[in-house]
Amino acid sequence: MAAAAATSSWQPQEEGFKEICGLLEQQISPTSDKSQIWQQLQHYSQHPDFNNYLAFILARAEGKPMEVRQAAGLLLKNNLRTAFNSLTPQHKQYIKSELLPCMGVADRHIRSTTGTIISALVQIGGVFEWPELLHILVKYLDSNEVNHMEGAMDALSKICEDVPQVLDSDMPGSTERPINVFLPRLLQFFQSPHTSLRKLSLGSVNQYIMLMPEVLYMSMDKYLQGLFILANDPVAEVRKLVCAAFVQLIEVHPSFLEAHLRNVIEYMLQVNKDSDAEVSLEACEFWSTYCEAQLPPENLREFLPRLIPILLSNMVYADDDESLLDAEEDGSLPDRDQDMRPRFHSSRFRGSEDAEDDDEDIVNIWNLRKCSAAALDILSNVFGDEILPALMPIVESKLSTTDDASWKEREAAVLALGAIAEGCINGLYPHLSQIVVFLIPLLDDKFPLIRSISCWTLSRFSKFILQGVGNQEGRERFDKVLMGLLRRILDNNKRVQEAACSAFATLEEEAAEELAPHLEVILQHLMCAFGKYQRRNLRIVYDAIGTLADAVGGKLNQPTYLDIMMPPLITKWQQLSDSDKDLLPLLECFTSIAQALGPGFSQFAQPVFQRCINIIQSQQLAKVGPVSAGAQYDREFIVCSLDLLSGVAEGLGSGIESLVSQSSLRDLLLKCCLDDASDVRQSAFALLGDLARVCPIHLHPRLSEFLDIASKQLNIPKLRATLSVANNACWAIGELAVKVRQEISPVVMTVVSCLVPILQHAEELNKSLIENSAITLGRLAWVCPELVAPHMEHFMQSWCTALSMIRDDIEKEDAFRGLCAMVRVNPSGALSSLVFMCKAIASWHEIRSEDLHNEVCQVLHGYKQMLRDGRWEQCMSVLDLPVQSKLSKYQV
Repeated sequence: MAAAAATSSWQPQEEGFKEICGLLEQQISPTSDKSQIWQQLQHYSQHPDFNNYLAFILARAEGKPMEVRQAAGLLLKNNLRTAFNSLTPQHKQYIKSELLPCMGVADRHIRSTTGTIISALVQIGGVFEWPELLHILVKYLDSNEVNHMEGAMDALSKICEDVPQVLDSDMPGSTERPINVFLPRLLQFFQSPHTSLRKLSLGSVNQYIMLMPEVLYMSMDKYLQGLFILANDPVAEVRKLVCAAFVQLIEVHPSFLEAHLRNVIEYMLQVNKDSDAEVSLEACEFWSTYCEAQLPPENLREFLPRLIPILLSNMVYADDDESLLDAEEDGSLPDRDQDMRPRFHSSRFRGSEDAEDDDEDIVNIWNLRKCSAAALDILSNVFGDEILPALMPIVESKLSTTDDASWKEREAAVLALGAIAEGCINGLYPHLSQIVVFLIPLLDDKFPLIRSISCWTLSRFSKFILQGVGNQEGRERFDKVLMGLLRRILDNNKRVQEAACSAFATLEEEAAEELAPHLEVILQHLMCAFGKYQRRNLRIVYDAIGTLADAVGGKLNQPTYLDIMMPPLITKWQQLSDSDKDLLPLLECFTSIAQALGPGFSQFAQPVFQRCINIIQSQQLAKVGPVSAGAQYDREFIVCSLDLLSGVAEGLGSGIESLVSQSSLRDLLLKCCLDDASDVRQSAFALLGDLARVCPIHLHPRLSEFLDIASKQLNIPKLRATLSVANNACWAIGELAVKVRQEISPVVMTVVSCLVPILQHAEELNKSLIENSAITLGRLAWVCPELVAPHMEHFMQSWCTALSMIRDDIEKEDAFRGLCAMVRVNPSGALSSLVFMCKAIASWHEIRSEDLHNEVCQVLHGYKQMLRDGRWEQCMSVLDLPVQSKLSKYQV
């Protein structure tokens, strides 16, 4: 293959052309050895003009099969992604000049492949350096020749989808942005007789709703007119794009639709019943989006009687729903690897509000049924009981059917009751006991999908089911639901097992210690499921056992219960290797058990502790060299092991000391605190704080390094991306401070200088970080008042504001000890913030510690004596009456 000197003189050599075509022919043959061909292609790609050959084959090898030319094009696209910038200018120019005419060839496949390559080139280098592209696109769009128009439109739509912002930027040497030239032409194509042009032009304009370039803003009326013209297009894909446009507009620019809102809603009602499921799914997104954008509900109110029946009829399983096939699957069949869903472990978090669990399974396929149920759920939250008159008669009539043929209708009615369980709870309340009584027998229905949806819907009424346990009838109802769900946990159908376990976990969270009297029967059922389930559903059993431990806590620490629960878990623990992903949910489960059993976990602690250490060690080795470690690095193993060690530290308390002293945990933990992955650092700092509480002596040799790393997590610029890491690091510093006291002094001012800006930006950051920052600042002030007090006036106001938000507990006591210690060192430092300090003191419901109560009294009396001549009374008069009356406890 000869390298070329100039574009015009580059010509392929016959031999090279044949060889590459031959390889491409082999590559697309189903019987060929792919890895060998790939190696040969890699070898060819070392030649500087290899990509010229590929461009030539795509553009000019007319005697070759279309598949070979396409394969050349796709290989060219992949090569250019990595190598384009290193090509010579002549080769770049040759490739570009070959591609442009290909946009207009007769073969649709070649046009489409060309469009994909052009878009990839625009992603790499923008359009500034390729003015010919814009020129040809405009020329082809205006040509009236179908192949030219379609080819240009195909390339343009891919650019709009992949890099829309490129066309909405200033061009050197031009007064107009490219989008200003293209948009009028795109809007023109809305009326084209050619389906592909209508579809691609509409899809392209929709890509700009979020960016909203000025030209689209100015052409909005024309765009909306075009949408209304296309609204009843005979082609489903076009109608789907019209719906998508309205959904996006209502989400990001609702004001544009204000004048047309009634028409849009009427249209959405109509296409929500479209014969094409994808169109009706896109239309159905409108209702949730409208409510989530918090637009005025009254615009939707009058349409509810028509909308609710449409949603209900769309909640019935479609005949081709994959769940209908799944529902037939026998529970004794082993799961294949592709049945295993990705799992998500959330790292340990120290502080008030844990993130809410989402009960929607994100991995399931989104479809019209789920979208309609989600819309009904959100409408019930916006309109509450107003939707019941339109809904309940239909639900009741669907539920009253008994024949086999209408089981899907019954199932959808049960789904609807679950969907409105939160939003319509007041209106349903008088009927809830009848609803629950009606649902319990459905747990034993002959149709598995009715059994599974009944589990879910009952779990949505958990709060109500538990409110009644005080009286005889309510207690019996709770027992029936509990036993019904336990029966379903042992169902032979995998779908029902999954739904029953998830529903049971929800009930557990609500029931907490109410479960204690039933522990034996619950554990018998769960451990029976543990022996029966296949891999995928086993994860859900682990979750149910873990949730049970969280719910009943120390009540689980009875020999009877441990004899049922622990042997099967330990057997499984011994069967799984350190790199088996099925170990991860078991580590999570043990974390909850260790916390619940407390000191009772000590009989199981040694092997658990040692294995966590081994896993962290081997993963850290695998990170450096997977080959020598004999395992692929997967940081989730480190995160779950750190979290389990935290659970063991919390459970055993100082009893963990002997394990820590004989291990390399300290050095491993330091490495984890320095890890580049934020979830590893988050769990590492949680464990650091837990160890500081129970055995600080073992952190001692590397204390200054731990403190240094922890304080580095608190820098405001970096902090927003990793709030949870900062939160845990901040908490750990406070825990260390109260244990090592004066030894923390070298980092005190570094940490304080990070905490103050956090408290001053309280509005923008999460509640937990603010609370932990306020507590840690107080703890540092308590152990080193002489260092912190001189700077009081810079932070008293925002600090006291944060303190007054914290609920009464031992950590708040520590912070107030710091407040009192600083006032003793520098009483004048708080004078300008006295009102805020009084509000913080008044935020206590009751200070349980007698000595702290006395210290606070002394502080207040000291200021009362300092502020004579009516200044104290003046300060008091600014406070609200409730605050004044709270302060009277301290005799001021």
